[in-house]
Amino acid sequence: MDARFTPEQDEIRRTLRELLHKRCGPEELRAAVATPAGHDPALWTALAQQLGLPGLALPESHGGVGCSVTELALACEETGRVLAPSPLLATAVLAAPLLLALGTDAQRTDLLPRIASGTLTAALAVPGPALATALGLTGHDPRGEWAGGGRAGGVQARRAEGGWRLYGQADQVLDGHSARLLVVAAHTGGFARSRVPLFLVRGDAAGLTRVRQTALDATRPQARLQLRDTPAQLLGSADTDALTALARLGDTAAACLAAEAVGAAGRVLERTVEYVGQREQFGRPVGSFQAVKHRLADVYVQVQAARSAAYYAAWATARGEPVGGLALAQALQALRAAAAEGIQLHGGIGFTWEHEVHLYFKRAAGDELLFGPVHRLRAHAADVAQVVEEARR
Repeated sequence: MDARFTPEQDEIRRTLRELLHKRCGPEELRAAVATPAGHDPALWTALAQQLGLPGLALPESHGGVGCSVTELALACEETGRVLAPSPLLATAVLAAPLLLALGTDAQRTDLLPRIASGTLTAALAVPGPALATALGLTGHDPRGEWAGGGRAGGVQARRAEGGWRLYGQADQVLDGHSARLLVVAAHTGGFARSRVPLFLVRGDAAGLTRVRQTALDATRPQARLQLRDTPAQLLGSADTDALTALARLGDTAAACLAAEAVGAAGRVLERTVEYVGQREQFGRPVGSFQAVKHRLADVYVQVQAARSAAYYAAWATARGEPVGGLALAQALQALRAAAAEGIQLHGGIGFTWEHEVHLYFKRAAGDELLFGPVHRLRAHAADVAQVVEEARR
């Protein structure tokens, strides 16, 4: 394994960091999350047209850049540094790989070039708080019980004249209120022969109601979707194995989320070190006290270890090795530690809404609610690796 980044990868990181430094400062961030979309459309256009971020991991034959998960993860690390609110996670990390893996030729030709250009945003909708389970991050569910098990609840699909119709509700859908295309997991076939295929729903489809919800982390907008006799198109064919595709997507999503969390953890640590070097108490900088140095050193070790794990996960995922869940657990723990110490060492100002450090703490807590918690990520990673069985031999 060559751990060095290529010149192209370094250029992606440098260019993206410069753009975000100019366009996504603390004031711009607060203004963006307060808009109905929850992000700055002008910034999204710049990320798409100048850097090609939505199509970074899509093949050139479908309008993408032709890079791998590694480059996408590096881009997520930079957006995570500034907590940039954008449809990148929902569109490029969660929805686009499913369209590429499962879509028919006609669906790929129609949708992927528009996603790569940034003109089409997408979101993955699964029922209830089941995203981590659906992606195989916190457990293995080969029957798709997380989608309702064919009983009441979740989203149900029925054949109708001219296509499919969806009924039900999905909560906590990332960017679901603004996405122009929804990829919805729904049950079909009744309880005895239930399956969980994926369906495509236009954002302006009849019978679809979308309501933005109040989320702990305002930089990750979420929505509740209600579907009442909503027209939908099956993603792929009747025999498409959506559950396996979702589980494979979990590795990609975990690698990108780990890199994103590492970027956020590194940035809040930088801000904390800078602040304790300026703030004085008892006639000397707070950062000169040995206890403060020890605390920050412990956080630094956690962040660096998480960064190494995230980089390896991005490299390994591009080669089909499922290690993203463990890297995500380590990254989320590092972000939580860095954000907590950041609030503590900023003193009274760290507890105010005016300071940005609390946003990093909310990102840490919000990501654990959506994709964790850390102990379940680790437990499932241990089950996949058969750690207990190996120890008994």
